[in-house]
Amino acid sequence: MQRQFEDLLLGSIELFCLAAELESFTVAATAAGVTPAAVSRSVARLEERLGVRLFVRTTRQIRLTDAGRRYFEQCRQALAQLADAEREATGQQSTPSGVLRISMPTPYSHYRVLPLLAEFRARYPEVTVETHLSNRNIDFADEGFDLAIRGRAPDDSGLIARKLEDAELVVVGSPAYLKSAGKLETPDDLINHECIQFALPSTGRNIPWIFRQDDEDIEMMTRGGNSTSGDVLAGATLARHDAGLFQTYRFVVERDLKDGTLREVLTAYGGRTRPFVLLYPHARHLSSRVRAFVDFLVEKLRV
Repeated sequence: MQRQFEDLLLGSIELFCLAAELESFTVAATAAGVTPAAVSRSVARLEERLGVRLFVRTTRQIRLTDAGRRYFEQCRQALAQLADAEREATGQQSTPSGVLRISMPTPYSHYRVLPLLAEFRARYPEVTVETHLSNRNIDFADEGFDLAIRGRAPDDSGLIARKLEDAELVVVGSPAYLKSAGKLETPDDLINHECIQFALPSTGRNIPWIFRQDDEDIEMMTRGGNSTSGDVLAGATLARHDAGLFQTYRFVVERDLKDGTLREVLTAYGGRTRPFVLLYPHARHLSSRVRAFVDFLVEKLRV
């Protein structure tokens, strides 16, 4: 196998990542025990090799360019994998450690994953967890994520998908709205109701409401004067404040149903679910922190 990287280049990448993390050549130099000039030369060496600028420099600060940020995320991930490989080879990887980056949709993070992180870190205190809340599809390589949770598995053979759960959907409305609204006995009655819409960020189209009727799964497009996109929690907030009916995950409104803030309707037509899956790239050797988090979530959430 032909060598592509010299020892000097790997050292330059480490100093570049340190400068990017600390946002200062001087602070990075102090942390690494070298001179600021050595850090500057290392960055210049990388910029010459790549043919792009990695930092925008002023007299007071440095900041990554767009190309520099993409390069930094991938280099940081590569250096972490090298460190994992070294610990595994020397038998030091029994305790997971390092930074774990995970992308999650807003409702699932707030009601399912974030409440579990204290327990996870109590088990693995040397793992630092960075959570990024977003409903968009992410690029694992370009953005440096270790894991993602999504509502479905994408058509990507390079990803492993593990189902966490099938989340039950319910239709809810506030007592005040239901008191003033018309008849609501079957899904067909929804045509005369204010139905809060949720549009998929990827398409901008409102998603259909789904029910079980006469032993068949059905989908219905509903109508209403309030629409939201990007965050399911906004629809639940609108429903709490008398804006209409909303179909959402039971775990989002479970507390509201218990205290009476919201009431479930059309229960005879319920029971439909949507899945949540845990995604991560195929890897010959998963880092111990990723493996630990995957096993932890499956243990806690999979049904």
